[in-house]
Amino acid sequence: MKKKDIRILLVDDEPDILEIISYNLTAEGYEVFTAKNGVEGVAKAKKKQPHLVILDVMMPEMDGIEACEILRKTSGLENMVITFLTARGEDYSQMAGFDAGADDYITKPIKPKVLVSKVNALLRRVLKDEDSQEDITQVGDIIINREEYKIVKKGKEIILPRKEFELLALLTSKPSKVFKREVILDKVWGNEVVVGGRTIDVHIRKLREKIGEEHFKTVKGVGYKFVL
Repeated sequence: MKKKDIRILLVDDEPDILEIISYNLTAEGYEVFTAKNGVEGVAKAKKKQPHLVILDVMMPEMDGIEACEILRKTSGLENMVITFLTARGEDYSQMAGFDAGADDYITKPIKPKVLVSKVNALLRRVLKDEDSQEDITQVGDIIINREEYKIVKKGKEIILPRKEFELLALLTSKPSKVFKREVILDKVWGNEVVVGGRTIDVHIRKLREKIGEEHFKTVKGVGYKFVL
């Protein structure tokens, strides 16, 4: 898949932000769509089915957190990458974003070239995944379909956001192995994507809720492992 085939939806209530970011991402070769609030953003995402959505948090009518939660529950958009773009850098705001299902968090102001670099890094896995062959593995009673980004446990399908899926796929690739935090960040988020130190913890907590508390063990000061 080429960049011109990648669709990006930018949702922000500031016209200047929409114009500047749209210009730079379009110049990079991506197809870019815009929306000025969460309601419009959700509607446009369902219609255009973008590969990446960049969401502002504070917006009229519907904020980015609520929009993200709706998108994560929308059939057909499970594999879409979602990142927040906001001037708010407080930890509670970031955690709320990850709880809603976001893959990353970008704080404004950010230089256009840096933003483009982060977008390229976020989409690098999308480009790779589109070209990958079917890969279905089973670990215990969990079936992991990397081609369809689908999890089935005891016959029940579980829908996971992209980063939760990739984290689960990594940990289950070698059950009982302790994956260091820095390795997880590199494999799941990539070296070029800077995320907060608590990001892994939030995603592990979400996996425990959906897959089972007993499968994810914390090795204090080191990282995490998956156990059967």
